[in-house]
Amino acid sequence: MPIRLNSRLILRFLACVYVLLYLYFMNVQAAHAQAPGKQTRFSVVVQGVAAGKGPDVILIPGLGSGRDDFAAEAALLAPSYRLHLVQLAGFAGEPSGPNATGPILAPVVEQLHQYIVDNHLQHPAIIGHSLGGLLTLMLAQRYPGDAGRLLIVDSLPFYGLVFSPQATVELVAPQAKIMGDTLLGMPDDQYAATQPLMASRLVKSPEGAKKVVADTLASDRKVVVAAMEEDLATDLRPTVAQIKIPITVLYPFNASQGSEAEVTALYKGSFAGMPNVKFTRIDDSMHFIMFDQPAAFHAAVVGFLQ
Repeated sequence: MPIRLNSRLILRFLACVYVLLYLYFMNVQAAHAQAPGKQTRFSVVVQGVAAGKGPDVILIPGLGSGRDDFAAEAALLAPSYRLHLVQLAGFAGEPSGPNATGPILAPVVEQLHQYIVDNHLQHPAIIGHSLGGLLTLMLAQRYPGDAGRLLIVDSLPFYGLVFSPQATVELVAPQAKIMGDTLLGMPDDQYAATQPLMASRLVKSPEGAKKVVADTLASDRKVVVAAMEEDLATDLRPTVAQIKIPITVLYPFNASQGSEAEVTALYKGSFAGMPNVKFTRIDDSMHFIMFDQPAAFHAAVVGFLQ
């Protein structure tokens, strides 16, 4: 039976980057990571304490987003942690490179694993937002020895569940293709004109919404669409219980999204069967928790890392 598209939920895929607090980076020592095996699917900026003097934390932003999503949080964590801020090729102004054609998610996961190995990272904590959360789960599934713990920020093992509790990859894939073709077929001016509305469904902060728009338009639309379609074609639920390391799922609640019970059931049901998972709800927030509720987000991150 065809699944009826819900525009509010679909727009959650169009996660973009927030750069208002970029200047925080200027006060923290940063350098591009130089791994023996050069990464081509993403770039990494390393910040914070020197190697060996603080625990490693990898931060992966969402669809169409850049590392500056975590700018404010990085400034707070940098005195105590070594931070590896990832940005996928094709997102938020990053050159598309090999992500311009062919599969994206699985090759990114392989290079994330190689980055951890090449840089001798010992069970780093990984924080993944949106698509970054899915990539984090994929990495933990495929390479169970890589990460020490996971913070999954508003992401699901199968994002198709936002369409319907009965969703499957087979049912969602045709809808994802239609949605992708629609986005790709828009003239540039029409695509740009839709972004303020899309941003308003992702973040409450007016300044954050401006940055969402700017970085959506800076992303390679083809890469964003391809990654979105891959996301909807990925269902980790049958094997997600294999992940044994501690996981915290951070999810937002806003009255416009539905009832509290429905939202909570979506997240808890999606991770059912996982042996070591806990849930933290952030109220009065939309998809970009780090922008809408920065203090609550920081408290959750600190609790996760400690």
